Amino acid sequence: MNPQIKAAILMHELLETHQLKYAVIEGIALQFWGEPRFTRDVDITVEGRMELPELVKLFTETYKSRVPDPLKFAQATRMILLQVEEVNVDIALAFPGYEEDLFRNAPIFEVEQGVELRICSAEDLIIHKAVVGRPQDLSDIKSIIYRQSDDLDIKYIRSWLGEFADALSDPTILDRFDTAWGDR
Repeated sequence: MNPQIKAAILMHELLETHQLKYAVIEGIALQFWGEPRFTRDVDITVEGRMELPELVKLFTETYKSRVPDPLKFAQATRMILLQVEEVNVDIALAFPGYEEDLFRNAPIFEVEQGVELRICSAEDLIIHKAVVGRPQDLSDIKSIIYRQSDDLDIKYIRSWLGEFADALSDPTILDRFDTAWGDR
């Protein structure tokens, strides 16, 4: 089994045991919605239902933290960085308000015989990638648009990108999507 998929499955089992909503994002999700490419890590968005210290404790008692003070790091970044077997796993805490849509829209895919993972929707993957905005993310947005354009909910994407652009005082967030959409 692919080590990244195995790490994602281990995270799925932990999250399901504690009844925490989640969605796999970034590289693994891209394999379902855009042009697949190699990814070394696993990225997961998790609901913020638990208090942050409790959530950090849950993850770091089960898997090794990649930072010396995981609670302080999570408080500053809304991220929990783990080592699950030999794979880096990045846990992003979902933003209140947005998380309800993200988790409601995330379909379940069979990734191995009899093994399912919740993968973020194509629209939410575009939103994540537009917010981050690295050059690879912009290429990934184009590949998702290429493969999914007729099925994308553009109003949903633009609405949330506008919210994030305002919240982060970064108008280029929406531009990243609009440029890729215009190039299709």
